[in-house]
Amino acid sequence: MSDQLKIGDRSDAVAVIANTLTRLGIHSKPTDLFDEGLAQAIKAFQQERGLTATGLINEITQRCLDEARWKLGDRILALQSDSLMRGDDVSNLQDRLIQMGFNCGKVDGIYGSRTEASVKEFQKSVGVVVDGKCGPVTLISLMRLVKTVSGGAPTALRESVRHAVASPALASKVIVIDPSWGGDFTGENQNGVIESEVVFDLAQRLEGRLIALGVNVVLTRSAKNSPLEKDRIATANSVNADLVIALKVDSYKNEKANGVATYYYGRDGAGVHSVVGERFANLIQREICARTDLLNCRTHGKSWDLLKLTTAPTVRLDLGYLSNPQDAKRLGSPAFRDQLAEAMIVAIQRLYLSSDDDAKTGTLRISDLRRAGLRN
Repeated sequence: MSDQLKIGDRSDAVAVIANTLTRLGIHSKPTDLFDEGLAQAIKAFQQERGLTATGLINEITQRCLDEARWKLGDRILALQSDSLMRGDDVSNLQDRLIQMGFNCGKVDGIYGSRTEASVKEFQKSVGVVVDGKCGPVTLISLMRLVKTVSGGAPTALRESVRHAVASPALASKVIVIDPSWGGDFTGENQNGVIESEVVFDLAQRLEGRLIALGVNVVLTRSAKNSPLEKDRIATANSVNADLVIALKVDSYKNEKANGVATYYYGRDGAGVHSVVGERFANLIQREICARTDLLNCRTHGKSWDLLKLTTAPTVRLDLGYLSNPQDAKRLGSPAFRDQLAEAMIVAIQRLYLSSDDDAKTGTLRISDLRRAGLRN
């Protein structure tokens, strides 16, 4: 019901949303009227959470609002088999555990098996009952302890260390490519170009070139199916990927909108982001813009599920606007898609090169990588 709410609506659902935003200090007062002020508050909430700021209540925004209702201590946190507990209280718990040196992975606000294992480690270390649940006793112990890790975000440091010790050779690395839509779901279809066909063709061009460099490549879909996002995430996590690259194109009501943007996991002002994901996003964005005439719409941190719930550093590329005739013409060209594929592969290789071995943006070619012996 909430995804149908619009300015002028008055209902209990609106009141719940307004109350949540008021408690968070984003909206001025409770109300049951969806007015312009509430729409602006929703936009501010979406921006803070790394969501697309539309001022509308879609499924993702509603879920984030539900999660924002919980503060650490409001409920007993535990691993549930039927439906995993999600909320800001879980995020707060994960952040505290990480700051004390316990590795529960990304701060994703989901009480999964890694979070339960970290809670058990913590409980064992402080001498309380080890049951994997964060109840009053565990919470009191948690609040009493001082951070044992300082001077940086431990999760980011772990990710950076794993990347730093990785070989510069691409051979044996696992890269997941996630082309949007598929099957009967075509996505955008404008100016004679179909999104699902373009991104799948680009994914295949990437796949062939990466395999030639010794990479193990996994595509999340074929030409005939369109997995749900959760299944795409599960695929990436099940193969223990080193990198995940999601491919998408965009559209807008104003045909003048154009350009390429790259997204990585991060939330502005929250201090939560993927260090390697951000660096990879910057490399891809710069390589594409150096080799093509696509407008540089820059890189952005977002907390979309695909970016947040994948264990590997993940980026999503929005490769232009099919609503823009020039972008559509570019993307419809096989030669242009070859340029995009080369730019991405060079960015992948540069991600693993040391600063001494790196080269100026836009200068490396795949043939250079082969000659340099970076295949093996």
